[in-house]
Amino acid sequence: MTTSLQDGQGAAGRAAAQDSPLAAQVCGAARGRGDARGPAPAPAPAPAPAPWGPARALLPPPAGARGRAADRRKKKDLDVLEMPSIPNPFPELCCSPFTSVLSAGLFPKANSRKKQVIKVYSEDETSRALEVPSDITARDVCQLLILKNHYIDDHSWTLFEHLPHIGLERTMEDHELVIEVLSNWGMEEENKLYFRKNYAKYEFFKNPMYFFPEHMVSFATETNGEISPTQILQMFLSSSTYPEIHGFLHAKEQGKKSWKKIYFLLRRSGLYFSTKGTSKEPRHLQFFSEFGNSDIYVSLAGKKKHGAPTNYGFCFKPNKAGGPRDLKMLCAEEEQSRTCWVTAIRLLKYGMQLYQNYMHPYQGRSGCSSQSISPMRSISENSLVAMDFSGQKSRVIENPTEALSVAVEEGLAWRKKGCLRLATHGSPTASSQSSATNMAIHRSQPWFHHKISREEAQRLIIQQGLVDGVFLVRDSQSNPKTFVLSMSHGQKIKHFQIIPVEDDGELFHTLDDGHTRFTDLIQLVEFYQLNKGVLPCKLKHYCARIAL
Repeated sequence: MTTSLQDGQGAAGRAAAQDSPLAAQVCGAARGRGDARGPAPAPAPAPAPAPWGPARALLPPPAGARGRAADRRKKKDLDVLEMPSIPNPFPELCCSPFTSVLSAGLFPKANSRKKQVIKVYSEDETSRALEVPSDITARDVCQLLILKNHYIDDHSWTLFEHLPHIGLERTMEDHELVIEVLSNWGMEEENKLYFRKNYAKYEFFKNPMYFFPEHMVSFATETNGEISPTQILQMFLSSSTYPEIHGFLHAKEQGKKSWKKIYFLLRRSGLYFSTKGTSKEPRHLQFFSEFGNSDIYVSLAGKKKHGAPTNYGFCFKPNKAGGPRDLKMLCAEEEQSRTCWVTAIRLLKYGMQLYQNYMHPYQGRSGCSSQSISPMRSISENSLVAMDFSGQKSRVIENPTEALSVAVEEGLAWRKKGCLRLATHGSPTASSQSSATNMAIHRSQPWFHHKISREEAQRLIIQQGLVDGVFLVRDSQSNPKTFVLSMSHGQKIKHFQIIPVEDDGELFHTLDDGHTRFTDLIQLVEFYQLNKGVLPCKLKHYCARIAL
């Protein structure tokens, strides 16, 4: 049986070698080098042995017995080796009958992606540890936290790199590798990754007119007619043309504590400053910093940490770990100017990659993103509308006055039902219960911040993006019985006092001296999410402190 099996496999191998030159080469190499696991090739036929008589005279009996026993063991081992346990089903791969059927190269390679543990913090300093692969992106980390905490994904969740020892912070781009960023941190630095919303991350793609003021934008070549903000944005994404951002900035002198006001010019090749006033001549321009090996950070406490003249500071920091001496600190006169500089630098550094991140937010690199999950829309002017269901057919209420009256009636009817239900269970009277409910019902809302200062409210809004309609409601510090609506509009933060008005023993809230009244803050917020009213714009995005 062994001989027939070997002959069959050898014949199959010879046939495969005739059909395929590659198989012939493989088989020839196998015959040339042999197989360490198979038996040695059979020796050439020996001549006929001499008669046993003379052999017995030449060999001593003990040695002959040992030789015959060794021959029997060798023959037995050869029989075992010549009986393969599994016939080779692919003889064309190698003509040797003793080659192993399963080769290591036929197995799929093991996943070589290493995993590491990272810690991500939220605004209330709660943290969560995640085991992630080495090639995970910032967007993938955000997606993991969104899914684990059941948050609404409106494409505004962002990962921030926070450097507390030098008071800097920056938005990590969605395509950046998180582990690569962490590898540049020093061992003794207490740096952190923060997870929170940033509504302004891609707002310049939606409303570029708020990010590029006319007095800060110029063009290297003459243009015909006026250039719209959308065309300016397209120029940033183009490799052939680009706009120039120019203006005065305060720069910190290297190795000194003093700051100097200089005229700067931003081009695709880097940031330059003029040594002679506002001259743009090449002989008057000196190189300040490039973008390839540096990241742009925003200063959180420029006046306190670095002695900056204003609080609108930003700086260039090398990608590799470096000390405060390697920072190139700059400071703008106002928030709109700083936003323009930082946005233009991001566009020049990343270009079309930013646009791809904006258009395709679920294209993750490490496979952690879930493309099958459809994004949920947040509450905004596009998802809220006043409806009337009193008739046979529902209709949209377009008149703001009618929408307000319907909202008030709905709220009063809901509270009457609640008070009657509570009164039947031995609760206090309906009026006192209704008043207590109206006073405390807003405390459970994510947009309400109990006792925070004006400065803290501004810091929260700036952190989550100076986009029109970002807002929060807080207690008033000057008048304990009133509330304050803080919101962003036109790159500035404005505060509106919500005054309580009493009428026939009932308490109402108003923003316009009693012309429009609301029984509680929830009705007030919902109304101004639908209608602009006395505000500069509708309320769109609320600032919330989330916990991980």
